[in-house]
Formats: sequence, structure tokens, C-alpha cells
Amino acid sequence: MTELDVDHLRSWIGKQEVLEDQVTRFPVAALSATLDRDDPPPQAGDALPPLWHWLYFLPTARQSLLGPDGHPARGGFLPPVPLPRRMWAGGRFKFHQPLRVDQPISRISVVSDVTIKQGRNGALCFVLVKHAVSGPDGLALEEEHDIVYRDNPQPGEAPAAGKPVRTDGVWTREIVPSDPMLFRYSALTFNSHRIHYDRRYVTEVEGYPGLIVHGPLIATLLMDLLRRNTDRPVKTFRFKAVGPLFDIAPFSVHGVQEGDKAALWARNPSGHLAMEAEAGF
Repeated sequence: MTELDVDHLRSWIGKQEVLEDQVTRFPVAALSATLDRDDPPPQAGDALPPLWHWLYFLPTARQSLLGPDGHPARGGFLPPVPLPRRMWAGGRFKFHQPLRVDQPISRISVVSDVTIKQGRNGALCFVLVKHAVSGPDGLALEEEHDIVYRDNPQPGEAPAAGKPVRTDGVWTREIVPSDPMLFRYSALTFNSHRIHYDRRYVTEVEGYPGLIVHGPLIATLLMDLLRRNTDRPVKTFRFKAVGPLFDIAPFSVHGVQEGDKAALWARNPSGHLAMEAEAGF
């Protein structure tokens, strides 16, 4: 079992990073294609859809600075958590105004909290990062990003029991998480985490049955399902990853409008909950 120096890790609280970028057109067109949308080519001033800001402010660590899992070696902006598995656990958003194509944007990020919890099979380290993204007209969105670190599974460790999923969805779409889809999203977000493209690594080292579908891609697919069924502007959004999805079988995304909110969820091939989300109008 990996020992965690809690005080050392918590010394990262308050660490800040400031980045600048521009809402260029190609990533917008490319993500539209990856989501199998028939959008017109992006033009100057077009509003960037919610969550598509993940196409920008990308990490550009030198090749020699990547860790064995393909992530940048730890200990820069994020604390050096000595646990091998790193996952995007969830997030919460407030959208104040849209970011727009061709405009300059900036992001201020702060490590807000680092906490250690004991899971059923070892320690879990949760890191909360808060982002504030602005355009020329001021603050555009606020994001709280939950990252969780954990140990690799122990020999004979049983997987967690599946969580029941809602069956009252009005909107639904089947997703085939093909290798090209995962490759395209990894490339668009400059994500070199090997669990998304290196089958031998993800099965032999991390012990998963197949390539893992990116958490933010699942959240983007949920938001995309919403956009395909309503044009109401989204003011808030939250999502929580409940269980991983793999490229070995199709999964489905579902949603239903509930007054001034919409409930959204992803269902894995065995019929259990993989991600839950809620959008506020």
C-alpha cells in the first residue's frame, strides 16, 4: 500500500496557474466531426458550445517529462500524488456568457483542496481545482474540477457493484466508443494518458478490460445529447463519474427535461450507471 504524506500534498493548496489561448476554428470543427455532428464550419464570433473550452489551455509537457502512464510527471501545478491511477471524477460549472470563435481567452486555475479518504481497497486522494475562464467581455465560466488518485487493484480484487440507472429517459443515443473516436479525442485535447490508446498498458499494467473512454468525452456526449434535443441556454452543469466505460462494447446516453433542469446519464453495457449529470437552464 502506498503511503501518502498528507501535509506535503496539502502544501499545494493555493498554487495558481494562469494560461492564455485563443478560440481557434480547427478544434471546433474537429470536435464536431468526432461527435458525428453536421455543423456548419465555425465562423468568427460563433458561440463555443458548453464544455468545448476543454479544447483549449492544453498541457504541453516535453516528451522527456512524461511519466510511465503518459501523463506529465507530477509535482508541477498539481501535487505529486504517488498513486498510479488518476481519474477525472467529476465537475461543476457556472456559465455566465459564451466564449466565441477567434477571440482571445484566459484561464486562472487554483488548487483549492487536497483530501485523503480511505476506500474499500486503499487510500484515495481527491484534488479539487477551480478554474475561471474569461474572454474579452469578462468572466465566461467557472469550473470546479475533481481529480481522484488511487492504487492499482490488488490481486483478486472484486470490481465494485454496479449502481442502478434510471429508466425514464426521453432522449437517448447509442455510442460506439471506437478506437478512432478515442484517438481523435485524445489528439484534440493533447491527452497522452495511455489508458485511452495503449491497450497492452491499460490491460496488463492497470488491469482494465479495455481502453477507457475519457471522462470529459462522456460529459461532452451528455451535453451534446442535450443540445440535440433543446436549444435552451445552459446556465449550470454538474457531472459525476460513477464507473468506467470501455471500448469493448457500445454504451448509451440518456436524458429527460425536468422543469428548469435536465437530468442526463450514461449507461454501461451491463445496464448500470456510468455517469450522472444535471444541466440547469
